[in-house]
Amino acid sequence: MIQPDTPAPEGRKLRLLLHCCCAPCSSATLERLRQAFDVDVYYYNPNIEPYAEFEKRAGEERRFVKAFAPEGSIGVIVADYEHEAFEAIARGREHLPERGERCYLCYELRMRKTAEYAREHGYDCFTTSLSISPYKSSRWINEIGLRLEEETGVTFVWSDFKKQDGYRRSIELSKEYGLYRQNFCGCVYSRREREERLAGRPSLSEK
Repeated sequence: MIQPDTPAPEGRKLRLLLHCCCAPCSSATLERLRQAFDVDVYYYNPNIEPYAEFEKRAGEERRFVKAFAPEGSIGVIVADYEHEAFEAIARGREHLPERGERCYLCYELRMRKTAEYAREHGYDCFTTSLSISPYKSSRWINEIGLRLEEETGVTFVWSDFKKQDGYRRSIELSKEYGLYRQNFCGCVYSRREREERLAGRPSLSEK
């Protein structure tokens, strides 16, 4: 495990693969990480539904990175959708509330795929932009990351990107670049829970 601001060894920046769920979350994360790392973005989010939403967020990620790093220093890899992988970990956990076991397994699913891709393509380290959200547990994210580091041999970059005004900065950058900001995490369960709350009805997890 290393820190986001770890100096490059002997002047060489480490190659980092950053899992991103959307352009707004990646914005402030990339702004911070690119100072110490050579970063590429890995967009792997089989939880997002419907597919049109998955495509919209992928397109917005590409658009943001192109504007943010016009010199082409940041690559964007869009992985296959693989929605069935998310359905498999959600099966039997459909009734659970947001930020419960289903979400933990979803973080692990996406981070594992990132770590495996990083190992296969010679990256020095990996991390995720998920911890910039005030609704996601950085403790869970780092616990998963350290376990995947042991399993894959790829160094995990410890993250709690919401700190140091990270979340606020992501909002500022979203406005600056005109980014699409969705109002739910991505899966059908997060969308349903938000809609029920907005309608003043108890969510499935509260019944």
